Amino acid sequence: MTTGVLCIHGFTGGPYEVLPFAHYLREKTDWTIAVPTLPGHGSTLQLKNWNAENWLMEAETAYRNLSRDVDRVIVVGFSMGGLIALYLAMRYPVHKLVLLSAAAKYISPAQMAQDMKEVAKDVFHGKVRESSLLKQYRYKWANTPLRATMQFLRVAKLVRPYYAQINPPVCIVQGKLDGIVPFTSAHYLFEQLGSTEKKLIFSETGKHHICYSDDCEDWFASVFSFLEKEN
Repeated sequence: MTTGVLCIHGFTGGPYEVLPFAHYLREKTDWTIAVPTLPGHGSTLQLKNWNAENWLMEAETAYRNLSRDVDRVIVVGFSMGGLIALYLAMRYPVHKLVLLSAAAKYISPAQMAQDMKEVAKDVFHGKVRESSLLKQYRYKWANTPLRATMQFLRVAKLVRPYYAQINPPVCIVQGKLDGIVPFTSAHYLFEQLGSTEKKLIFSETGKHHICYSDDCEDWFASVFSFLEKEN
């Protein structure tokens, strides 16, 4: 039986957010891996003219294209991509789900403030000219229209009423130091989803971009074990 994996990145992000895990799966398996770019996203953000429907339609198209070539499809979603993964599981046969920093709840002000405080301290003391984290926040703030943020909220609102009806086996991975999605979001999804087979993994050092956490190789292996397991 052939397997395909559809990896969906997050809001204002791009394939790079999920590529470390995609590369891991490519090294370990002969599975077909698809990592689409949602409209308006990628290396240059152009979000002004795109909306929630465009992002969902792109994910559906990617799912259908992949499903033509394989017998079963696993969907991996990061942040908003986790919500889109749940949307696909509402509408199509999904063999297993992997939710990475899934944005069922979003923005942890305390952790974000701590991140920015540490960045500002490093810059002030000359330890770094400008950290990658600070550059990332500045770029996204400058290139994310309010309308686009409202479209992200529409995706979240669309999926939320159907959590209990979504029942593929699911593995949820969440960083405890996530400055965007509070780690309580993972507990919330674990309780709300209708799946009978659920696995919850916490990264002690993981921030929002969980695929780049210091302990990513550990949880990659745990997720892979979950995916390999026959139901």
